[in-house]
Amino acid sequence: MMIGAAAGIAGCSGKTGPEIPRYLGPDVTRIQVFKHHRTMQLLHNNVLLRQYKVDLGFNPTEHKLQEGDGRTPEGAYRIDRQNPNSRFHLSVGISYPNADDVARAREMGVKPGGDIFIHGTPNQWVGVPDWTWGCIAVTNTEMEEVYSMVNLGTKIFIYA
Repeated sequence: MMIGAAAGIAGCSGKTGPEIPRYLGPDVTRIQVFKHHRTMQLLHNNVLLRQYKVDLGFNPTEHKLQEGDGRTPEGAYRIDRQNPNSRFHLSVGISYPNADDVARAREMGVKPGGDIFIHGTPNQWVGVPDWTWGCIAVTNTEMEEVYSMVNLGTKIFIYA
């Protein structure tokens, strides 16, 4: 994978965001990401509202262990921020690292990393599989939908 090109991906901030369509459906109470299948689901309780194909980090297998490893985390997190000015169209932040991630990294003597988001896809990365530094990417149109549907505090579960 193009590690040098991926270096500019961290942070997901930078430009003025698009107009976001208003979502009037049921609350998204849970997000599920299945890394192996490259899918993300938005659910209201047990009802599937939307499903998307996703791209992951450039080293997508296994749980994120340290900053720069290109892995997408696995585990239970929350959506903890929204960025309408993302360099990646729009983005919503994932609460990685959690206490377990920090402890694991400390034991290894490394930094756990951070700035993990669900975000859109710049034109130069369209069609390139698993191009992020550990984030979850969807198309820009899909990201507008996700951004309008997902609230702060929404639980996200990322599975292998």
